[in-house]
Amino acid sequence: MREIVIAAPRGFCAGVDRAISIVERALDVFGTPLYVHHEIVHNKHVVESLRAKGVIFVDSISEIPPDQTVIFSAHGVSPTVVQQSKEKNLHILDATCPLVTKVHIEAKRYARDDYNILLIGHKHHIEARGTQGEAPEKITIVETLEDIEKLSFAPEAKLAYITQTTLSVRDTKALIERLQEKFPQIEGPNSSDICYATTNRQEAVSIIAPQVDVVLVIGSRNSSNSNRLKEMAEAAGCKAYLIDGADDITEEKLPEQVQKLGLTAGASAPEVLVKAVTERLKRDFGFNTIRELRTKEENTVFKLPKELLEKV
Repeated sequence: MREIVIAAPRGFCAGVDRAISIVERALDVFGTPLYVHHEIVHNKHVVESLRAKGVIFVDSISEIPPDQTVIFSAHGVSPTVVQQSKEKNLHILDATCPLVTKVHIEAKRYARDDYNILLIGHKHHIEARGTQGEAPEKITIVETLEDIEKLSFAPEAKLAYITQTTLSVRDTKALIERLQEKFPQIEGPNSSDICYATTNRQEAVSIIAPQVDVVLVIGSRNSSNSNRLKEMAEAAGCKAYLIDGADDITEEKLPEQVQKLGLTAGASAPEVLVKAVTERLKRDFGFNTIRELRTKEENTVFKLPKELLEKV
């Protein structure tokens, strides 16, 4: 008997839910053309669905004609992007996740107090680049222990660290410990920058992985938090695969000896994909038992911008 163990919590977090709701509400209020700076969230299914409704995704403000409406993605943007938008007289709707905004505020505060800031994150990720843009002359992105070893600051230097919100709690812990060891004077935020949803999903996977033969993580390749879920499962000694959806499931990934399968979804993957995957697993692979393993309850909700609420 083949069994699916589904992680809970999984899928959309409050920040992603808010960002997508902002785009959908803006379509109703302002119509098209509607521009979004970068992918609103890192999920292929979500982006293609919104594109089909007339949303135009751009990588640069220069691609947007003057006097149009632009939405900033959940990952946040640098002050330079905001200024460019104002110079083109764009109507701005900010879908930045409030937890990312928290990190931006920390960056600005440390920079204002003349700290050198070490941003733990992925150097090419849009969230990290947006945060670095708050004080590029003060912020250095560190991604690995090797990056830390290359750093050199005087013992009296004012140092602080902040982190990208979608990282692995485990990996971040190792980097923070090394920073504190090498630079005893370094300061950090009052509370962790790692997103609560990222932490909850990682904890669920770490509990499920030892109980199953394979873990499938529903999430796009460019989704940082989805990649971290795959890594968490592998760290627990379980084979894991990142899939965009039901069409990515193959017999190579799930040979007959796989009797127990773990299933989760990254914070930007909608529940409709989870349902489609479970349906295919039942129909084509003989998984006839489904069990949900819930490790945490989530009730966080982030409000939409007043401008959109007032126009309902």
